[in-house]
Amino acid sequence: MPPQEAIVYGYAGRVLIVQADTGAWHAMPLSPAEAQRWLGGAGLAVWWLYQFSRPGIEPLDPSAPLVLAGCPLVDTGITTTSRAAFAARSPQTRLLGESLISSHFAVALRRAGWDGLVLTGAAPEWSVLLVGESEVRILPAPELQGLSAPAAEQAIRQRWGGELQVAAIGPAGEHGVAYATISHDGRHAGRTGMGAVLGAHRCKAIAFRGERRTPCADPAGLAARAAGLRTRSLGPETARYRLVGTSANLLTFDRLGILPSRNFQAAAFPDAAQLTGEQLAGGLGRERTGCAGCTIGCEHRFLPAAGKPAVRAEYESLYALGPLLGIGDPEVVLEAIRLCDEYGMDSISLGGTLAWAMECGEHGAGKAWLSDGPALRFGDGEAVLEWIPRIAGRRGTGPALLAEGSRTAAGRVGEGSERWAIHVKGLELPGYEPRALKTLALGLAVSARGACHNRSSAYDRDLAAGRDRLEARATRGRDAAEAEDLAAVLDSLVLCKFLRRCFDDLYSEAAELYHLVTGLPMGGPELRAAGGRIVTLKRLYNQREGATRADDTLPPRLLEELLPEGPAAGAGLSRPELEAMLDDYYQVRGWGRDGLVPTALAQELLSPRSDPAP
Repeated sequence: MPPQEAIVYGYAGRVLIVQADTGAWHAMPLSPAEAQRWLGGAGLAVWWLYQFSRPGIEPLDPSAPLVLAGCPLVDTGITTTSRAAFAARSPQTRLLGESLISSHFAVALRRAGWDGLVLTGAAPEWSVLLVGESEVRILPAPELQGLSAPAAEQAIRQRWGGELQVAAIGPAGEHGVAYATISHDGRHAGRTGMGAVLGAHRCKAIAFRGERRTPCADPAGLAARAAGLRTRSLGPETARYRLVGTSANLLTFDRLGILPSRNFQAAAFPDAAQLTGEQLAGGLGRERTGCAGCTIGCEHRFLPAAGKPAVRAEYESLYALGPLLGIGDPEVVLEAIRLCDEYGMDSISLGGTLAWAMECGEHGAGKAWLSDGPALRFGDGEAVLEWIPRIAGRRGTGPALLAEGSRTAAGRVGEGSERWAIHVKGLELPGYEPRALKTLALGLAVSARGACHNRSSAYDRDLAAGRDRLEARATRGRDAAEAEDLAAVLDSLVLCKFLRRCFDDLYSEAAELYHLVTGLPMGGPELRAAGGRIVTLKRLYNQREGATRADDTLPPRLLEELLPEGPAAGAGLSRPELEAMLDDYYQVRGWGRDGLVPTALAQELLSPRSDPAP
């Protein structure tokens, strides 16, 4: 432990550095200035990644670090705050990879007395990293190889203690699938392939235990504010998440003409109603739950048929394995989601990659690559169910190709198939049609981890009352930047994005929560500035790995084809329109027109700070 005076309320004051190959470990101090500057979660994770990652290192090199960072509001009684952030160089995008994981695992990290960890090296055999307040062990566990993440969690608790909270990889992470997940209790650090990185360290799981409670600066004041926030979290702003979950978006997006289907060839889906929460619950019903300490309870698990397990189905998984693939059979879609969870793969990237393969089939491309499995065609759910386990295990030329994601697959196949790979920076698009959501289009293009609605939430600006979502105004740069800054703050404190509309003034109220927990001075403007710093740090990491303005783009289909039908028929986005929005965005950020962070700004951002003032 560092000396007492180095510890700030709300933080443990130490970071665990582990070498999996030797088992050696030590504690690195976390200073108050560092904590305040980067907050926690995504902010601290990217900061440590920038420090510990060698420029140009291959993503699955055992010496490439996997970073885990906790958040200052976790385990404080504030609703929706049970999350932690993983970060690494992504094997899928070869740029910044970062993803949040939720529930008791994040709480256990705090109670083990650590603010985070940095893992390097590969264990001699498949192992478990077990971490407590004063114990750190690499435990050989080759018998876990091949197990699903839930089965591995159960086996680890049975062997080393039922109190352990475990995050594990499935077979996809073991086989280096570029979009493999890290999972805990049915929840996933899903995007950018963090499961493949953990697998490269020959680490099947990370397990925490401990009973340490991190003190808060003002417990009474915090309890009062937390109680008020819990009450607001049960109000009308979150009602739809409690009632049906995010599956409610399917019909809404279909009605607005922003539900991508058949690999973004259309923006509506005839069978959308079959995949809504209300329809799915018509089978044997559903179960509702939520993350540790959450009052919203957005998670809905559906029971598809007698004898089958409940499936956690959210909008993005339903979209990616349903409309995007032209599949409207709810039982098939739920089974595909279940298989994703079992094998440990990101459903959005899996769906986007399968959609690319299906369009290859439509055009007769890639036959030499994709002939070792059933033909993939839009609407053929049974073929999808056969391909998922093959991809997870890289069983054959075609599955091994699809395990790399659509960008890499298209680059190898050629034959014009690059046009059908719908990605940004190698990350497949989420379930929003950018041609009919212009601020989101910009947000997807500039996002540091690739096509991601969660690191921007720019669609909020498009769907706000009185806004024209179809006009590509050059001034959308500020809207996109503000949406990114807000997401960076929420992902670093951490507060669930479903809670964002429960605040009257999010920045000032969240800053007060931070101050009550840590005792560090923080106001609304300072917290907003921290969000901007974190976004620019992400940019600097990508810049160091070779990213340029040319990477801030959208797939050719979205820039050259108009939407063919539906409520937004005829909507499109041209390259000149996107370039104009990029110019505005870079200007707002204070970056160059080339999209690069100026040297002076980079030096100020990366310079060490010894004082705890913002």
